[in-house]
Amino acid sequence: MTDFSSVKGKIAIITGAADGLGKAIAQCYADNGMKVVVSDIDTKKGTQFVNEIRSAGGEASFIQADVSNEEDAKQLVADTVEAYGRLDGFVNNAGIAAGNRPVHEYATAEFDRLMAIDLRGVFLGMKYAVEAILKTKSPGGFIVNIASLAGILGNSSMGLYVSAKHGVVGLTKSAALDYAPHNITVNAICPGTFRTSIWGDTPEEVVSEYAKLFSPSGRLGDPREIGHLALFLASDLARYISGSAISIDAGSSAGKITPVQWEHPEILN
Repeated sequence: MTDFSSVKGKIAIITGAADGLGKAIAQCYADNGMKVVVSDIDTKKGTQFVNEIRSAGGEASFIQADVSNEEDAKQLVADTVEAYGRLDGFVNNAGIAAGNRPVHEYATAEFDRLMAIDLRGVFLGMKYAVEAILKTKSPGGFIVNIASLAGILGNSSMGLYVSAKHGVVGLTKSAALDYAPHNITVNAICPGTFRTSIWGDTPEEVVSEYAKLFSPSGRLGDPREIGHLALFLASDLARYISGSAISIDAGSSAGKITPVQWEHPEILN
């Protein structure tokens, strides 16, 4: 059995962790003995989640922060170090999407807002997290940036989101080279389409049809699958992995599917 005991006791901040993929990552970290700082703009959801972790025997705290605000980002890291004495890892998960339209139809204000959160917010998180990891002498520091398939592929009508996520991957690769000599790994996770609360009350048959259309496996991803990958990247098992943009998408980024009739379909019977 693979041993993830190396993460036990590590202190990590996860932004946008009150819901969705960030929540799944924080839960996975806490389940494996990490001390997690749940950060989000939603105080109610974030505090409730922290209480759930504590009730299950985990160690967690909540710090409200807007990742696009530099003072918030700086204070988030400072408060964590003050509370725990060290910082080992930071997961930049917080982000927003933009409406689908061609580039010329986006308003400048939309561009500014999305970049402030999805790209500038990641920069700020990395900036202050790396400083703290270095200053507190973490023995195995790590940064995990949640990008997207849009960080490695283009997509029509998604120019703002695609450009921001490409920027996240670029920051990841450059920072990995900056901090490799200091034993800090920096990686990006590039998720495909996952089953999170963003689907709301969408009928199951609609979700199922969407999954068949956009996922080669015919299903949406489970957020826990992102959590498991983020756990691996936080562990000593992944110390030689840095600067990677890891897609987790059932093969969506591998290429185009061409329908073909099998010569021997009976193998499936």
